[in-house]
Amino acid sequence: ILVLVFYLVIIYSDYTGYPFPTAPPVDPFAKIRVDDCGKTKGCFRYGKPGCNAETCDYFLSYRRIGADVEFELSADTDGWVAVGFSSDKKMGGDDVMACVHDDNGRVRIHHFYNVGQWAKEIQRNPARDEEGVFENNRVTCRFKRPVYVPREETIVDLHLSWYYLFAWGPAIQGSITRHDIDSPPVSERVVSIYKYEDIFMPSAAYQTFSSPFCLLLIVALTFYLLMGTP
Repeated sequence: ILVLVFYLVIIYSDYTGYPFPTAPPVDPFAKIRVDDCGKTKGCFRYGKPGCNAETCDYFLSYRRIGADVEFELSADTDGWVAVGFSSDKKMGGDDVMACVHDDNGRVRIHHFYNVGQWAKEIQRNPARDEEGVFENNRVTCRFKRPVYVPREETIVDLHLSWYYLFAWGPAIQGSITRHDIDSPPVSERVVSIYKYEDIFMPSAAYQTFSSPFCLLLIVALTFYLLMGTP
């Protein structure tokens, strides 16, 4: 019977001139462009010097689109990547947007509020037009959220400037766990969505000899070796 039905459908298609319906194509996730950084969007890169959205330990971009701000996040993790908006550079009392890779292979946008040192998920989620992908052991996502929101503790107004907290880490059954590094990077100054910059922050592996303390230590050791031991 199934063969007969299939045969009749083909005959009907040929007879009416209408092709057999096919599924609409699925748009692939558009790769994050970094040549726009500092021009039409602001970017933060954390990792190896010269890294891009596919090679940085952590990457974030933002740009205004009408009444929204579009964010792009990517990190070297199979769990989650997030950005927090803080008034004091410290974790606690922060509005957080996280892209979480679940056990079904999907990347979904979640809204959290930092209570002390742990993140509480908030049901009201300001994200829209969300999309995400997990490829090459990276979680990458893109979403929009409004610039202005009704006054509420857990959702900040993005027209104001905030310190940005950058974090990423593993997930268990779609739930986030502790971030990968003990002291996740933070923007050095408050960030304005009305100013586009391309800011690079070296990861720990690339800042060993760049901090003032390490430079002073090198000078002291060099002096000690040149003078010799008593």
